[in-house]
Amino acid sequence: MRTPLFSRNHKPRPPDACATDALLPIHRSRPRFAIAGKGSSQRRQLRSSRGDDRLSALPDDLLLLILRRLDTRTVLATAGLSKRWASLTRGLDTLSFRVSDILPPRYHRGIHLHNEASRFAYGFLVNFKVVCASIMRYERRAMRAMAASINNFLDADDDNDHGSRGLRCVRTLKLEFFATQCSSCMNRLIAKAVDACGVEDLEVSAKGTYRRQDAHRFPPHGLCKDPQMSRLRSLKLAACYIPQLQRFHALTTLVLQDLPESTPNAAYEAVFTLCPQLQSLHLKSCSFNHGVVAVHAPVSEIKQLIMEDCWYGLIKLYTLPMLESMAVMDTDVRYKLSSFPCLKYLNLTISHGITKRRMFSFRLDYDLKQYLGGTPCITDLIIHFTGYDRWFKLCSSTLLFPKLRRLLIADVPSSWDVSWPCLLIEVAPFLEILHVHITPWEEDPCNDISGSPPSSATIS
Repeated sequence: MRTPLFSRNHKPRPPDACATDALLPIHRSRPRFAIAGKGSSQRRQLRSSRGDDRLSALPDDLLLLILRRLDTRTVLATAGLSKRWASLTRGLDTLSFRVSDILPPRYHRGIHLHNEASRFAYGFLVNFKVVCASIMRYERRAMRAMAASINNFLDADDDNDHGSRGLRCVRTLKLEFFATQCSSCMNRLIAKAVDACGVEDLEVSAKGTYRRQDAHRFPPHGLCKDPQMSRLRSLKLAACYIPQLQRFHALTTLVLQDLPESTPNAAYEAVFTLCPQLQSLHLKSCSFNHGVVAVHAPVSEIKQLIMEDCWYGLIKLYTLPMLESMAVMDTDVRYKLSSFPCLKYLNLTISHGITKRRMFSFRLDYDLKQYLGGTPCITDLIIHFTGYDRWFKLCSSTLLFPKLRRLLIADVPSSWDVSWPCLLIEVAPFLEILHVHITPWEEDPCNDISGSPPSSATIS
């Protein structure tokens, strides 16, 4: 006997008369006409005709447009209709396998119930053990079904490759799965896509099971067997260990997200030094718990660098000669902008002092030079400095933006003296576009906004 989710001993109350009447079906009689129109008789003849397949009568180009709007599991199921449909599915250049498409609505209701019960929204009536067991059971079933589908797809594709249809051509492959023992088939699919299908854009998003943070591990040889001959240009890895990437000569865009905390800092440094052909790198929600990530990459061709929500650890940027665009968002990064002679676009999001996340930093005399100094070539600047108190000094005699054209100062707290942007305006003589956005502090939404510069402010 299954244990109930809610431990209640009383019997449910029988529904009242109004509730019973509300559940009764409503039957509406259709009007009957003595003489049917000519159009209705023709429609009945069309419905009664056998073997009238209007969908198959459409041309292949139109059918491909329809198939591209469906999920991959549904598209692959149409291959069993006929040889024509099977050939159409092989013409699709995008494949997406997502475990979230398999999970039933009961899984999401179970997670919502567990989250609400954790806040005692239902008191002590919820059996957490039963809820967690139900959630994990849905995850195991979904992964087994996904693994079986992928293995069947690969087996059928191998048979077709040996036949007269030739190799499948795939341009984009997206995978989303739980990092469990059943996820080993993903390595087989990735290797087949990169080696044989010529995939150019690859996204691998592993997810930890409920209440567990697991990561996906690739085989020792990496993503594929012959990386030098691959066409892989864009790669996104989420909750995965970094594989060997130095021989992917066509790879230009790399996104690393939610990597495991056990990832060594040398693996991050190798991305800069051993992949010189990279042009865009995005680090999101990564933890650097093993010291400092020092970047010395004099031969790197990285032009765009984004570091977002990497709360733990420190990154020191020393040499990136081709860097043109950099975004630092809630990440501890140390750098000298003079080391980036080609830098034109800079986006800074920094919080100090008492923030909305209740994080504390008692130093309130930071110098803007360490964030904005040595930037003669910058043309676009976005600044998002937050905190209840202004945490930097208003005097900096070395700031100069001779080529700055566009300046955006976002979310200036209402508790600040909002005249501080004058410091940046004075040192940007050729500024064309200026936008300053002021936001109320959540604790004091009605505070008066101060507009007069303090007596200690020095603008040069």
